[in-house]
Amino acid sequence: MNSFLEGLVEAVGREAVVTAAADMAACLQDWRGRYRGAALAVVRPASTQEVAMVVQRCVEAGVPIVPQGGNTGLCGGATPLADGRSIVLSLSRMNRIRSIDADNNALCVDAGCTLAQVQAAAASADRFFPLSLASEGSCQIGGNLSTNAGGVQVLRYGNARDMVLGLEVVLPDGRIWDGLRALRKDNTGYDLKHLFVGAEGTLGIITAAVLKLFPAISQSRVAWVSVPDPAAAVTLLGILRGVCGDRVTAFEIVGHNALELVVRHIPGSRLPLADPGPWSVLIELSDTLRSGGLSEAFDAALADALDTGLVGDAVIATTQAQAQALWSLRESISEAQRLEGVSIKHDISVPVSRIPAFLECANAALKAEWPDVRIVAFGHIGDGNLHYNLSKAVAQDNPAFIALTTQVNRIVHDLVVRLGGSISAEHGLGQLKCDEVRRYKSAVELDMMKAVKKAFDPRGLMNPGKVLTSGDEALELKGSK
Repeated sequence: MNSFLEGLVEAVGREAVVTAAADMAACLQDWRGRYRGAALAVVRPASTQEVAMVVQRCVEAGVPIVPQGGNTGLCGGATPLADGRSIVLSLSRMNRIRSIDADNNALCVDAGCTLAQVQAAAASADRFFPLSLASEGSCQIGGNLSTNAGGVQVLRYGNARDMVLGLEVVLPDGRIWDGLRALRKDNTGYDLKHLFVGAEGTLGIITAAVLKLFPAISQSRVAWVSVPDPAAAVTLLGILRGVCGDRVTAFEIVGHNALELVVRHIPGSRLPLADPGPWSVLIELSDTLRSGGLSEAFDAALADALDTGLVGDAVIATTQAQAQALWSLRESISEAQRLEGVSIKHDISVPVSRIPAFLECANAALKAEWPDVRIVAFGHIGDGNLHYNLSKAVAQDNPAFIALTTQVNRIVHDLVVRLGGSISAEHGLGQLKCDEVRRYKSAVELDMMKAVKKAFDPRGLMNPGKVLTSGDEALELKGSK
C-alpha cells in the first residue's frame, strides 16, 4: 500500500492525500451518523485530469473508489464500507465556475461547486437555477446529480436530471468522457449523461456539468395554510394550479408532529398560526414577469378556499424576511429530527392523487401494530414525494422500536408499491436500500441494471456496496478477483 499511496501523492500532491485518522474522520461518516466506514486515504484532486490519474492508479492496484461531494446524503451512499480497502475521492477542491452563457441559458461548473455557488453564479447573470435543498450551502452539484436530487421545486422545474444538459465524467478505467454539450436537442444515439445521473457514483465520477438556467424570478408569493387533512391539500393544489398554472413553484405538506419538533429544537422557531391544526401546507408561487396579477390570483383563490372551509387559516408573507421565516420552518425539519434522535425514515413517492390513501392506510396499519408510534410526515406533496418517519416519543422505548426496522419497512414499502409508487423518491439507495430495492424491482429490471454496471465497471471498483450490491456482496466480489 505504501507504493500505492505514493502513486496518489505523485498524481495530486502530498497535501491532497489525507491518511491521518483524525483528518479523515469527517469523510468516513454520513451526515445522519448512521454509517461509519474506513478508508486507506481521502484524496482531494484539483482537476479532472488528476481525478483520472487517481482512478488509473486505483485500477492498477485494485483499490475501490468512493466518490464524495458535500457528504450530505441521507442513505450512506458517500460513506465507505468498514473493510478499509477503498479510498474516498473528494471533489471539494474542484469548485470552479467554468463558464456562463446567458444567451443559451447554460452554466458550466465543476462538480465540487456547492449548490449555493451554482445558484449565485446564475443570479450574477440575471438567471435562475431552480434546484433548492435545505443543505444547499454545503451539498455539491456533483452529488446532487449523482443522486438525482429533488428538493422543493420539482413541481415546476423537475428533478436534477431535468436540469442537466451535459456532463464530464471520469470512467472506471480512468478515461475521461467529455460530454459537456450545451444542447437541448442532440439525437445522436444513446443519451449517455442520464446513465450517470442518479447512479450514485457506481458507474463513474461526474467532474463537471452543463446546467440549464431559467429567467430570473421577479415576483413571488409565499403562504402557510392549515388544512384539515391531506385530501384537502391535494384539492387545494388542483385549484391553485388551475388558477395560477405553472406559477405554483412549491407545494409542501407538514404534519403537526414535524412542526412541533422544529419549534422544540430549532432556536427562534415559532408556530406560524395560532392553531396550525393537524396538517399545514407551505405554498410558493413565482413569476418571471414584473407584473401580471400573481398576488391577486393567488389571494382570490385562497380566499375562496377559506370561504368554502377547504382551508382553516392562512398567513401570507408580506416581506422577504417573513417568507424566509416560513421556509425555515419547513427546511429545519430534518435537523430537528436529527436532534430529537433516531427514527425509521422513508423517502417514498406515489401519484399525487394517492397521497391521502397512502397516509390513511399506512397510519392505520402501523398504529394497529404499535399504537404509540409517532408519525412524522412531511414533504413534497406537489410531486407525490413524502418523508414518512417513525419513532417512539418516549426515548427509552425507541431503541426496541428501531430494531424492528425491517418489519416496519415491509408495511410501508409494500403499501407504496401497491399504490404504484417508489421506495426511494429523491434520496437514492446508497447502503440503506440496496437490499430492500431487490424485493420490489422486477428480475428484468435488475438484470438490465446489472448489465449496465458490468459494462462500465466490470471489476466492481466504483462505490462498492451501494445501489446494487450490499457490503457483504461487495467484499465477496472483491475477494473473488
